[in-house]
Amino acid sequence: MSTFFANKKDYQEKEWEVLDASNQIVGRLASKIAMILMGKNDPHFTPHVETGHGVIVINASGLRVTGDKAKNKKYKFFSGFPGGLKEKTFERVLKEDPGYTLKHAVKGMLPKSRLGRRMLTHLLVYPGAEHPHQAQKPKAVALKD
Repeated sequence: MSTFFANKKDYQEKEWEVLDASNQIVGRLASKIAMILMGKNDPHFTPHVETGHGVIVINASGLRVTGDKAKNKKYKFFSGFPGGLKEKTFERVLKEDPGYTLKHAVKGMLPKSRLGRRMLTHLLVYPGAEHPHQAQKPKAVALKD
């Protein structure tokens, strides 16, 4: 019996899933999203082919973290100039751009290659309950706490 390897031709059409992020912990949700984007929840997972689904995340402004991370967790931004290092807390980043915290966490869990960067483009994050992707016919996925 030979091992099945997926081809790029077999996965041209991408399925989309909708996840509700309200009252979800960032890291736990990010690991579930990374598994879906890579296709590891599919029996035909192949590491060198993008076999995963697309993910639409709604209510990203309702994300949370455990413990004191909301005040102590820092995101660093560097402009490239001397003295250009800026730090922002999780609370501030979540207020300014709710999608950034989740995308940043998922990016760290994906492969560090061209394939991983392409997988990240199939993650769409929206702060509210509305999204403009009804044409993709996304399926709602229930998350267990």
